[in-house]
Amino acid sequence: MRGLLLTGIAGYLFYNSWLSVILMIPGTALYLKNWQREQFHKKELEFREQFRTGIQTMASAMNVGYSVENAIREASRDMKALFHKRCRIQKEFDRMIYQMDMNRTAEQVMTEFAERVNQEDVTSFTTVFVTAKRTGGDSITIMRDTVRDISGKIEVEKEIQTLLAARKLEFKVMCIIPAGIILYMRIAFPEFMNVLYGNVLGVVLMSICMGIYIAAYRIGQKIVDIEV
Repeated sequence: MRGLLLTGIAGYLFYNSWLSVILMIPGTALYLKNWQREQFHKKELEFREQFRTGIQTMASAMNVGYSVENAIREASRDMKALFHKRCRIQKEFDRMIYQMDMNRTAEQVMTEFAERVNQEDVTSFTTVFVTAKRTGGDSITIMRDTVRDISGKIEVEKEIQTLLAARKLEFKVMCIIPAGIILYMRIAFPEFMNVLYGNVLGVVLMSICMGIYIAAYRIGQKIVDIEV
C-alpha cells in the first residue's frame, strides 16, 4: 500500500498522469524490497539485544552453580518477565528447552539454534562456547567475555546512531523538499508547470529530474547507513 501510494504521488507530480503509475511498478517493487531490507535489519538489531539479555541471564545462572541446561531454562523463565512471550528470543529458548526434554544435549540444541538464527554474534558465541564445553574450558568466563564483546559492539552502534539521528532527520526532510517544491509550483503557478506535462520534452526533463532524485536518495541512504 505504501509503495503504491508513493508511486501514485510520483506519477502525479512528475508526469501528471496516473497511467505512469503502471509504468513505474518496477520502481515500486524496488522500493518495497528496500523497505523490507530495512525492516529485517531492525528486527536483527532487536534480536541481538534480546540475545545479549539471554546470555547475560545464562551467565548469571551459571555463575551461581547452574549447569548449562538449567541455565537455559532459568534464562527462559527470567526473559518472560522482560519480553513478550511471542518474541523471537523467547520462542528460540522455548524450542531449545523442548529439544532438551527430548534428550538432546545442550551443545546440540545451541548449535541448531545458531544455524536457525544465522547471525554473526550468535554463531561466534555458540562455536566458542560449544568447543570450550567439549574440551573442558571455562564456560562461565567465555560467556562473560562474549557478553562484554557483544555489549560493547551494541553500545558503539547506539552511539553512532545517536550521533547520526539529526543527520537522518535532515536527510528525510531533504527527501521531501523536492516533491514539496513541485507540488507548490503546481498549485501556485499551474500555467508555468503545464509546459512540462503532456509532451515528449517535458517527460524527458521530468524523468531526468526523477533519476537525479532517486540517485541522491540512494547516496544519502548509504551515507547515513553505518554498521559496526
